[in-house]
This record gives sequence, structure tokens and C-alpha cells, in this order.
Amino acid sequence: MSSLVSMPKPSKTIPAVVVLGQNERVSAPSKLTAWLLANRVAPAGPESNEKGETHAWWKVMTLTGVDYFSTLSYLPAIAVLAAGALSPVATLLIVLLTLFGMLPMYRRVAKQSPHGQGSVAMLEKLLPFWRGKIFVLVLLGFVATSWIITITLSSADATVHLLENPFVPDSFRDHQVLVTVVLLLVLGGVFLLGFNEAVNVAIPLVVVFLGLNAIVIGVAIDAIVIEPSTFSDWLQRLTASSGNFGDLTRTAVFAFPLLVLGLSGFETGVSMMPLVKSEGFTEYQVLASRVRNTRKLLTTAAVIMSAYLLATSVVTTVLIPEEKFAEGGEANGRALAYLAHLYLGEGFGTVYDISSVLILWFAGASAMAGLINIVPRYLPSYGMAPEWSKAIRPVVLVYTGISIIITIAFDADVNAQAGAYATGILAMMVSGAVAVTIAAVRKRERRAFVGFTILTLVLLYALIANVIEKPDGIAISSLFIAGIITVSLVSRVYRATELRVEKVEFNATARRLISEALAADGQINLIANRRQVGDVAEYAEKEQSQRGINPVPNKARLLFLEVDVVDPSTFSQTLTVRGVEVGEYNVLRVESAVVPNTIAAILLALRDATGARPECHFEWAEGNPIAYLFKYLLFGRGDTAPLVREILREVEKDPARRPGIHVG
Repeated sequence: MSSLVSMPKPSKTIPAVVVLGQNERVSAPSKLTAWLLANRVAPAGPESNEKGETHAWWKVMTLTGVDYFSTLSYLPAIAVLAAGALSPVATLLIVLLTLFGMLPMYRRVAKQSPHGQGSVAMLEKLLPFWRGKIFVLVLLGFVATSWIITITLSSADATVHLLENPFVPDSFRDHQVLVTVVLLLVLGGVFLLGFNEAVNVAIPLVVVFLGLNAIVIGVAIDAIVIEPSTFSDWLQRLTASSGNFGDLTRTAVFAFPLLVLGLSGFETGVSMMPLVKSEGFTEYQVLASRVRNTRKLLTTAAVIMSAYLLATSVVTTVLIPEEKFAEGGEANGRALAYLAHLYLGEGFGTVYDISSVLILWFAGASAMAGLINIVPRYLPSYGMAPEWSKAIRPVVLVYTGISIIITIAFDADVNAQAGAYATGILAMMVSGAVAVTIAAVRKRERRAFVGFTILTLVLLYALIANVIEKPDGIAISSLFIAGIITVSLVSRVYRATELRVEKVEFNATARRLISEALAADGQINLIANRRQVGDVAEYAEKEQSQRGINPVPNKARLLFLEVDVVDPSTFSQTLTVRGVEVGEYNVLRVESAVVPNTIAAILLALRDATGARPECHFEWAEGNPIAYLFKYLLFGRGDTAPLVREILREVEKDPARRPGIHVG
């Protein structure tokens, strides 16, 4: 942050708030850089002060729904493969779990995290310091697994629906990976334009797709009415396959983990809460309105999906012979498309195929929106990602690149990615269930505790069953987790000497003490002190020691500067400096995550606020410098003096304006 402005004359009026760097001359970015960094994600938490573009709740529902509703393209076929004639019964379990388990759970999550952090934020509060940060990184690993694989799997499935249409030339069928990559590039291009464009694309896709499905369902029900023998045949198969109630229940329960894909969309819906339009004059009213509208979103989506799931499960099971669902069969992975071609002709069937291709392709938009809204809200604030990762467009480019690499690695195979997809989704659902269960315990809500405990066990069963059935899913999730943790820790070390502070606040006593020190001789001299007892004797001994080893002016009115480390795992923050008088000694105290960066920020704030060049005096630390380096990275303390000097050197390039550091 170099400056060509000379030091101003010292001022005795100390502002209450100093924004660091506001007077610095910054070179204008290039047009490309300005475009890439134009749209940014608001930070997590109440301090976010979100002012981005918002949309009516039903419009945001379509963006989350492209993932949720698109499962109708393949879920009925999966249900028949998993449960045979019992498919409607197994689907009914999913519907009951959706309406009486997942929906109440995520309605609570929405209330507990109105800024869109989801269950991740709820669980983060349970563990302090580094344990909480590592826990969040693990959860974000599962989030990344679920949503990245959603993008790649949905695009791959869209390619399958496209290439299996009878009107598509055979020459295209050997280029599945290439077609999938093109779909991913187009999807990324939509998000580079902005969220508004993504929402505008989602609305017609969802409306048309649900409308076409309603037509197919209506025609299929009419076919069952005309040919009642099809329904009678299904009842006979149901009776023959179920045996007794125990066998029926066991088959449905075993099929449940394979049908969990029909529960996708809830976590994404919560993560996009900042996009939901809300009303109110106060922050409380705005957040309450946002929660109400998000609950409308979740409830409407769940009811629509439940009705469609039940209806499609019945008509596909009744009308389509089971051999058609086998691998290579005409209804494998595309049961409703099969019925559309069978009962409504190739023309309508092709229109349905196009609709399925488009909504499956754009299902990745829901996941992309979720990734954009949640991951950058954590990692940069932890110091575990560069600042540019708060900008939407660079993040879209990164996610698109990762999706292309995964698509090529899996050869655009839908089945190969299904295990990782289900593992990520189930892990997110388990975390949400655990979060609301703990919240119910804290609020002493016995009925809610019992209900959410049962839900947690059901989802945990599904997760374990999925891991046992498809262990590659947890392996892929582990790679994502390891990658996020590794990149995050490297970034944290790389950013260790950043200033970390944008704003410093001084209370009234602090401003008075600074003004008195400045009035004494026009200078500001500080002594860095790690408080032990904080009594007069401690400060007297510290002053005498510093006057013996450092060039402390005899007539200077000294200020002691003390930093209390409260949470060394946090990164950026606003500092509040308090003035304290202990006998005849004047002390500036501040709570922070780290000592050297905080001292550097306060020295720069004093310079900017007063026009005087502060001088700060330290003692050399006794001990191994390497050990102090690790203490600094993990616990916020270390060999403070050289770190403060290095931070100031990086921040202020002009030595004449750099606060003085003296070490004896």
C-alpha cells in the first residue's frame, strides 16, 4: 500500500473509527479484473449486511428445484430396480420422510441460519477454536462432494437422455464425454452472466418440465383405467413379491438408501436464503420475512415433489414390464421418457427428452448456486482461501474446471458417480438432523428431540448402507475433504502476514488517552506488554525495563498496548480498542485472534488518525524462533516484534510513513 502523500500534521481530534487504507492510492484494475471481481458473496453471519439482488421465493424455488425436480427423470426407474413391484411402497416411505422428517428439519434450519449458512453454521458453534474450524472443513468437504458431483452427474445424465433419443445420429453416441464437457461449459457461462440470468433460465425449464410430466402421468393413468388388467397384474406381482408385512417392510427399507436422491434440494434451498426477497424496516423484520418466505419455498417444493414421486412411481411400475428397467433396457434410467414415447408418440417423446436434457443439465445450476453461496462464506473468513474467492465469477471458473476434470476422470459415467453423490447428500442430511436434534435438546423440546433423533438414525442408516454398498463414494468424499483441508492450511500459512483488519474502533477513554499522549510532545510512544497481573507494579517494572533497553524519550507520555487472544482460529475482524487507566499508567487494550497483526493494525490506525508516526517498543523473545512460528500460526502469539515489522513492511511500502519498531 504505497502512498505519495506526505505525513499530515499531528491532530488532537481522534476519530472513533478508522478504516485502514481508505486514503491509499490504488491503481485502477483492468477491465477484465474489474468484471471478474464485480459480484461478491456476502460474508457469513449477522455482519454480512447483504445488499445483493433478491428474487421472489417461488423464483428461487425454481433454481433449487431444477436439481430437486429433475430426479423425476431417473428416480422412478431406480425405484423399480431397487424394489420391483414394491416400488410405490418404497417411494411412499420417501414421501413420508420428506413431508414429516426432512421438511420440518430444514424449516428449523432456515430459522436457525437466516443468513444462508445452513446446518454447517449450527454445528460450527458446538466446537470452539480450531476444532470447530476443522469440523467445518470436513463438512464443507461433503458439501463440495455432493454439489460438485451433482453438477457432473446431472450433466452426464442429460447427455445420456440426449444420446438415447431415436432422432440423434449414431455418430454422436461415441462422444459422451465431449458432449458432457460442452454442457458444463455452457452452464458455467450462464453463471458468469449472473444469478439473475440463472433464475430466468430456471423458471421456464421447471414449468415446462413439470407440465410435460403432468401430461405423461395423466395419459398413463388413463391407460390404466382403460386397461384395468395392468393394475390387477401389478397387485398380483405385489402380493407374490411381498409375502407378508415383514417382507414388504424389509424390501422397502433396503431400497430406501437407493431412493435418497429424491431428497436432494433441501440443503441447497437453505443455502440460497440470501437470494430470497424479504420485507421489513428493521433487520429483525427482514430476517423474519426471509425465514417465512424460505419456508414457503421448502414446503411448496416438497409437496409438489411428493405428489409427482408417488404418481410417477405407480404409473411406471404398473405399465412398464420389469425387464425394460434392466441395464440396456428401454426404460433403464428413463422410465417416464419411455412412457412418453410409448403413449404419446415419438414427436412428444422427443419434446419430453429435450425437456429432460435441459433440466438435468441445469440441475447443476442449483448445486453451483449452493457452492457459490456457502463455501466462499467460510474459507476466506478463516484465512483459508484468497480474497478473490469471495468473488462469484472466479469461483464459477474454478468449479467449472473441477467439474470438467471429474467428468473426464469418470468418463462421464452416471453410475460411477452415483455413490459419491449419495454419500455427499446423506452426510449433509445427517449433519442437519444432528444440528436440529441438539437445538431441540437445548430448548428442552422433548417431542422434537424424539422425532429428530429418529430422523437422525434413519438417515445415518441410509448413509452407512450406502457406504457399504458403494464404498467408492466415501473414498471420493475423503479426497475432497483432504483437498479442502490441505489447500486451506496452505492458504492460512501463506496469508499469515496479512494485516487481517479493515477497521479499528477506539472507545472514548482510548481516544482521550491518545490525545493526552499526543499533546505531551506531539509523539505517540507505545510499549507492547503481555499482561500478567495488570497492576501498577507490573507497568512500573515494564516501563523501567524498556527505558533501559530501548530509546524511549524521557518526557514521553507512554501508552501500554495489550492484546488479549480470544480465538486464534479466526482470521479477519474489526478491532475495538479500549482505554484503561491503572494508577498513573495509561493502557490500550484489545481482544483479537492474533497479536502481531493486531499491533500492526493499531499502529497504522494511530498514524492515520493522528498524523503522527507511532513508535512501538518491544523486548526480544527468549526461545526457539521455529517454535514461536508454530505458536503464531496456531495460537496467535509468537516472536511478536519481527512479525509486526514484517507485516508493516508488506502493508506500507514507504519507509518514511511506516510506524517505528524498536526491539531491545
